[in-house]
Amino acid sequence: MRLFISNGLIVDPENNLEAIGDLTIEDGVIREISLHRNKNRKSAGNDTMENELLPWDIHVDARGKWIVPGFIDLHVHLREPGQEYKEDIESGCKSAAKGGFTTICCMPNTSPVIDCPYVVLTIGSKAEEGIGVQVLCIGAITKGQEGKELADYEGMIRTGTHSAKLTGSGICGISEDGKTVQDSGLMLRAMIKAKELGLTVFSHAEPEAEIVQRDLVLAEATGCRLHFCHISKKESIELIREAKMRGVPVTAETAPHYFSLTCIDGSGDPNKKMNPPLGGDEDVVAVKRALKDGTIDVIATDHAPHHEREKRLPYHEAPNGVTGLETSFSVSYTELVREGILTPLELIAKMSTKPAAVLGINRGSLWIGKPADLTIIDVEKEYEIRADTFASKGKNSPFIGKRVYGQTAYTIVGGEIIWSSDQKTIDRRYEND
Repeated sequence: MRLFISNGLIVDPENNLEAIGDLTIEDGVIREISLHRNKNRKSAGNDTMENELLPWDIHVDARGKWIVPGFIDLHVHLREPGQEYKEDIESGCKSAAKGGFTTICCMPNTSPVIDCPYVVLTIGSKAEEGIGVQVLCIGAITKGQEGKELADYEGMIRTGTHSAKLTGSGICGISEDGKTVQDSGLMLRAMIKAKELGLTVFSHAEPEAEIVQRDLVLAEATGCRLHFCHISKKESIELIREAKMRGVPVTAETAPHYFSLTCIDGSGDPNKKMNPPLGGDEDVVAVKRALKDGTIDVIATDHAPHHEREKRLPYHEAPNGVTGLETSFSVSYTELVREGILTPLELIAKMSTKPAAVLGINRGSLWIGKPADLTIIDVEKEYEIRADTFASKGKNSPFIGKRVYGQTAYTIVGGEIIWSSDQKTIDRRYEND
């Protein structure tokens, strides 16, 4: 089967490409690109763009839409195993596909914790049965996330999951997300081991600035690749900026709520309660500046679904966490591109190309010979964010009622359409609930 995508704005940061064009996809790979702006055809193999469509071909007219490398989320909580009433792998993957994500990384604070090969294999097996979104596991830093002894990194690395096909390792990194490794000596040993095994440490910094400073010192001493999760504070950003100037192997992410909401916006609303908490005006300004100058490399979601009854509790009793997979692009595009803070190329780099680089996977680009993981977005589509439209079980979004631009039209993995706003184009078993 061949998939033809025509007349869309191809936005590919890796090749600094922003031009109207067509794509031909065959056998899960981009076979041909035709750019309209200068009639310069970049092609490989047969000149299929000039052939008539065959009965088994699919044609998507992307006129007025963006064609971008599939989004990659480095920070997702799928809740399974152990808390399937909040989210499970199937519902989380449907939510990801609806939001335009082709690859997601699930954090280890499940029950049981992702700290051994058995749990990694269980998640990998369930993900392979799902809608087609590629799920990569991030293993725990310590056994049971108890902060006492290192988890079985070698065993998790050797598991034959889909992650191994993409990254060469059964897990794509290690983290204590949901907690922080408080013992500096133990964190040092974890980084030494991670460096030896080629793993990236995803640091959950709490208290943020204090742990950011500590972990930067450890990363600089060990040479370990360090990635900071959900950075939200001005002080932390300054520390990361200075470390990058010194050549420390560090990357960082933020989430849409940290550049679009302040602590005043979230006061008393359980659906705007997360960890780290929303910052002040100066923090929001600092996050936006850091996105622009590259101090913050990635926009992730920290998708953390909870049951409605949990978020209906009084603010001080409600759990931390907000959903984000289905609103990430629209909020980011509305707040950053339409406001002139980032260019289209810069935004897509933060959501696809840079996350792929952090993971070291052959994704995040649209070019001949590349795997056909991509997203088509109707950037002119304006709509109101409503919880009753979510594919996720979690309805705890901080953006309910917000009007935004940018809706996913198609999500494509390996050349297969796994989600479409027009359900006639896909297998009915993948239809949104």
